[in-house]
Amino acid sequence: MTVKIFDTPDVQAFVKTVAGFDKTGGNDRAKQIVHRLVGDLFKLIDDFDVTEEEYWAGVNLLNALGSQTQFGLLSPGLGFDHFLDMRQDAIDAEAKRTGGTPRTIEGPLYVAGAPEAEGFARLDDEATEGETMWLTGQVRDVNGTPIAGAKVEIWHANSQGGYSFFDPSQSEYNLRRTIYADSDGRYTARSIIPSGYGVPEGAPTDVVLKSLGRHGERPAHIHYFVSAPGHQHLTTQINLAGDPYTYDDFAFATREELVVPAERIDDPAEIAKRDLDGPFSHVVFDVELAQTDAAELQVRHARPRAKEDDQDLASQLAGTAKV
Repeated sequence: MTVKIFDTPDVQAFVKTVAGFDKTGGNDRAKQIVHRLVGDLFKLIDDFDVTEEEYWAGVNLLNALGSQTQFGLLSPGLGFDHFLDMRQDAIDAEAKRTGGTPRTIEGPLYVAGAPEAEGFARLDDEATEGETMWLTGQVRDVNGTPIAGAKVEIWHANSQGGYSFFDPSQSEYNLRRTIYADSDGRYTARSIIPSGYGVPEGAPTDVVLKSLGRHGERPAHIHYFVSAPGHQHLTTQINLAGDPYTYDDFAFATREELVVPAERIDDPAEIAKRDLDGPFSHVVFDVELAQTDAAELQVRHARPRAKEDDQDLASQLAGTAKV
């Protein structure tokens, strides 16, 4: 079809009317963004000759994503979360803020208010099954100086790919803790090796990914917020080496510097030193925080959320881990 109407005066005027350019009220930035968004979509319909059937199928898919609170899941799947990180990396580079542990996406399953501990915390409760993990690390600045008292927030899935708060089978704040580093910037956590998980089969996000010829699998990973006065807040996560999806994460969260091995330890002396009952896997993740100025201390790389809005999404993910 050769009919193209987007560049006609009537359509251009119509896009401005849709965006409220002819109204005195409203928000100027919202008007500019809606004008660009609607205009780009109108042009897409024109350029690709989108049929009415295709258009309404898209509307139905958006309705399904909303009703199942899956926009937070599709967002990283379409690369938006990683794109935001890429932009922030470029902003840091332009401001000559270099060095530090790489950032990567937060994901939708953070919960504030996890129990706090000094130096060491056990993340798993006694009912949590899985291979014991001993997680250690040191928080330093980019010059290698330890940052005493750095705040290290950690959260991850259980061996079934489910997260506490969203998975009703787990106790409150299971596998979630806030640890304040000791005088040498060191933190230690006892937990279990997490599993990855997959987008629910047949869910709206799965429909979108399959239409692109893509899967919806995530590797085993551990989330971090790390912060300290005078330093940039770090949002990151580590992917465990050896997972089949470590370098094929549908959420594009893998960065080479954040792939960390889990070393199997079966030495009786090492087991006894940690007061464990048997072999464990040792994971080491050292963190470097870049310095920042006072104004930037108010900025945290974490999006606002209503926890109840995420609950449906995450409950769908519970139990979808790879086995």
